[in-house]
Amino acid sequence: MANDWAAFGADLHLELRGTRLRAGLMDALREAVRSGRLAAGTRLPSSRSLAADLGTARNTVADAYAELVAEGWLTARQGSGTRVAGRAEPRDRPRHRPPTTPPARATPTHNLKAGTPDLASFPRADWLKAYRRAITAAPDEAFGYGDPRGRPELRAALAEYLARARGVHARPGRIVVCAGFVHGLTLIGRVLRDRGARAAAVESYGLKVHADVLAGAGLTTPPLPFDERGTVVEELSSLAGCGAVLMTAAHQFPLGGALPPDRRAAVVDWARASGGLVLEDDYDGEFRYDRQPVGALQGLDPERVVYLGTASKSLAPGLRLAWMVLPEGLADEVAAAKGAVDWVSGATDQLAFAEFLRSGAYDRHVRAMRLRYRRRRDQLVAAVAAHAPETRVGGIAAGLHAVLTLPPGTEGPTLRAAARHGLAVQSVSHYRRPTALPAPPALVVGYATPSDSAWPGALEALCRVLP
Repeated sequence: MANDWAAFGADLHLELRGTRLRAGLMDALREAVRSGRLAAGTRLPSSRSLAADLGTARNTVADAYAELVAEGWLTARQGSGTRVAGRAEPRDRPRHRPPTTPPARATPTHNLKAGTPDLASFPRADWLKAYRRAITAAPDEAFGYGDPRGRPELRAALAEYLARARGVHARPGRIVVCAGFVHGLTLIGRVLRDRGARAAAVESYGLKVHADVLAGAGLTTPPLPFDERGTVVEELSSLAGCGAVLMTAAHQFPLGGALPPDRRAAVVDWARASGGLVLEDDYDGEFRYDRQPVGALQGLDPERVVYLGTASKSLAPGLRLAWMVLPEGLADEVAAAKGAVDWVSGATDQLAFAEFLRSGAYDRHVRAMRLRYRRRRDQLVAAVAAHAPETRVGGIAAGLHAVLTLPPGTEGPTLRAAARHGLAVQSVSHYRRPTALPAPPALVVGYATPSDSAWPGALEALCRVLP
């Protein structure tokens, strides 16, 4: 029977030099071990497989293995095969000290930074069930390259869910699945620039990375003023060349609060009159506690608002699952921009999420987490009132974080005290745009971030450092 190259076993890339095969093989193996290409414990191909791969006699390989075993480079045991020895380096090899590096900062004991859910609460068992069902039922074509808009199963499930839970007007053909909010924003920024837009306005307070993404697309990012009622959208009309505005209308990040109805209407009116777009970041739309859920801004005008949602807060950011609901004329352009680069979002995860939505597991998980986060929020409010009565807690009607407004002059000392106590927390000024007016001193506390077991200790540490 002819040798089948595909059945030789483990691949082993060796460069043999010279005409003496055994000596060349031994030199090549020594060099592979010496350079670290073959790590200690690596199992080598059998002498028969390697001989067939190299086109030489089996005895040549067997003799080379035996001599290297004798030299200490390799080990050979019955039933375990031939492996790279644990101490294969020559004893006289010069040893180099690793370069000195500055000591790494100690990992904080408690993490109260905003932006991450309780990762320990990810519904592993239910997700695995959905994954298995989805993969079992998936058509063969689902494992191909597919449509850059995303799997049709997920887009259909999202259209139904978003209409029911967030008041979004969506059809599957107008949804594009992406690998996170930043990925979606990157695609929209490119399309806006290609359409001739010169600027995309942003809120005075928000994540720097979002403004950077828009700037990377070639757009300027003027910040809109902020007052006690939220973002002052009337300023949009004075911005020349502004093709879009990025907003967290349902729950402003990080200051909290929903955009008032008159300003919601005003920003949509601006988009209609100017031909611009409102980019709605609905980052934590499922989590409402003391009020009826604020519907998505997109419901006011689906042709002028781009709705962006994500599973990062409701499930986990590691899934890299997000979506855009786009106006009719924009969907094809964004899909083309995505397809021109790559598809990014894995089809199997999309199928699993579609099954998770359809089965009701997502609704059950969100309800359970809403109750859990509400309890933590209530505990935070009570603890701050008891230990730091001069600190005011705001932005708590929704979301996964609270804003703790501090007495004047205490923000810096409080942050330094937090660092000494191993508490990771950020000030509200961390999120301020460079040209925006400063807000009162405050901390942004992500009460969803710790696990259930870590939450009591994190809350206690926070109370110790508050003025």
